[in-house]
Amino acid sequence: MSPPSPAEVSLIGAPTDVGAGTRGASMGPEALRVAGVKQAVERCGLRVVDQGNLSGPPNPWMPPLNGYRHLPEVVQWNRRVHDAVLAELTQDRLPIVLGGDHCLSIGSISAVARHCRQRGKKLRILWLDAHADFNTSELTPSGNLHGMPLSCLCGFGPAALLGLGGERPAIQPQWVRMVGVRSVDQGEKRLVHEQGLEVFDMRFIDEMGMRHVMELALALVDANTHLHVSFDVDFLDPAIAPGVGTAVPGGPTYREAQLCMEMIADTGGLASLDVMELNPALDMRNQTAGLTVDLIESLFGKSTLMAAARPRSERTRDFLSKILAH
Repeated sequence: MSPPSPAEVSLIGAPTDVGAGTRGASMGPEALRVAGVKQAVERCGLRVVDQGNLSGPPNPWMPPLNGYRHLPEVVQWNRRVHDAVLAELTQDRLPIVLGGDHCLSIGSISAVARHCRQRGKKLRILWLDAHADFNTSELTPSGNLHGMPLSCLCGFGPAALLGLGGERPAIQPQWVRMVGVRSVDQGEKRLVHEQGLEVFDMRFIDEMGMRHVMELALALVDANTHLHVSFDVDFLDPAIAPGVGTAVPGGPTYREAQLCMEMIADTGGLASLDVMELNPALDMRNQTAGLTVDLIESLFGKSTLMAAARPRSERTRDFLSKILAH
């Protein structure tokens, strides 16, 4: 039995690149709007309310201090994201955070975890990303907090970020499934293994296929599961999605990414979404924004005519019957 999905969706813009090492992700929310994200979700039969953009401190573009770059500004932005996401969840709306850089998922997922505790729901987090985002101030080569959101959520980070959702740590590592990872620092890799996170890296996807990966990643999602997707656009191969600040070759193809989103949609359990790291300054004619919106539409249920017509089990049975008849 799949969990019920909210019929109303809220868009929350978070226009900042304060956690990143490259400027430009602050323009991501408007690029997604220009590419038609609201209309795409509405085509899936949902009511969409655009709550506009959050406001926060500007990017001071300073060097790291004590292992963290722009920590006070990152904290302020994440508090605003936390409060905005929690407000929408409380109203039984599905929040989509339009980033902005990936440090913002600290606030977003802290709010989701708090909501799940209040409602007595299990939490499953799909982390679609080229990077593990599990660095710490001791391990990071840059101090950029967009490389640390998942570690902060799991309890490794500054106190001001650890307590955003009212509990420390905000989440447990076993709630997370990373998909598409292909760039991990050495110290970060050790910490990921120590914490026992489930990682489906690109080698695993190459060897086993995206269908098998997603079956594993979505296993045990049920009617009492809040399914959160944190979608970093650099999850995609830069050949199809160049508009990101930390591109890593060898990511999922268009069809692999579509299958990933379609299988999430099939669960009926998507309950919150982050869309992070789109950088229009590095894009070509809003190509990456358009592809991202296309994938978001699939995440909310768009599929091909044949897939929508009948359940997969029926299509498989009929296909085998035709083969046996010949």
